Amino acid sequence: MEGGGDHAGHRARLRQRLLGGAGLLDHELIEYLLATAIPRRDTKPLAKNLLREFGGIGGVLTADADALLKQDGMGETAVAALKIAQACALRLVQTHAESRPILSNWQALLDYLHADMAHHGVERFRVLHLNTKNMLIRDEVMSKGSIDQAAVHVREVIRRAIDLNSSALILVHNHPSGDPSPSSADIEVTRNIAEAGRRLGITVHDHLIIGARGHVSLRSQGLI
Repeated sequence: MEGGGDHAGHRARLRQRLLGGAGLLDHELIEYLLATAIPRRDTKPLAKNLLREFGGIGGVLTADADALLKQDGMGETAVAALKIAQACALRLVQTHAESRPILSNWQALLDYLHADMAHHGVERFRVLHLNTKNMLIRDEVMSKGSIDQAAVHVREVIRRAIDLNSSALILVHNHPSGDPSPSSADIEVTRNIAEAGRRLGITVHDHLIIGARGHVSLRSQGLI
């Protein structure tokens, strides 16, 4: 372990590189974040362990707080440091995604959804509600767990759309396996929601499946 002087000097060098605009390696970014919460400890080994355990910086920042707390050396203050970094990153891409109509800002939306969902260890089904100008009016997680008829109730999705006076929907969920290929259940749920919405004048623009290895649009696949 580094001595006190060497340790302080190492952090000072990281700080100067950061403030000077130089890029930091993934483990250095996590190390510096943790150092703000654990100032008297060498956080490099902890940073490397987290990256190894969660499969990279995306996995570390999006990991559930409880999962992070189970790691040796992690306390609530350290977890909060990681979570505030995640929240700031998400707010940045979210603001860009929401600045224009969703359909004309598709790549920004994909960037936001990938940053928020690609590394989650549990499937989450969310619905983006749009107004007549295709501006986002609500982004809601409606279920967690495997996507099937038992978890995603068509009536609940449509009822919520009516409550919000939504003109259109974009369905989204993640695949923790990393492979965004749609399952038969994904396709069935999508078609059932689209049909129910069609009867009420609510359009389902797409169902996006997000994975660490990319995304799939059921609309572009001709599955809606």
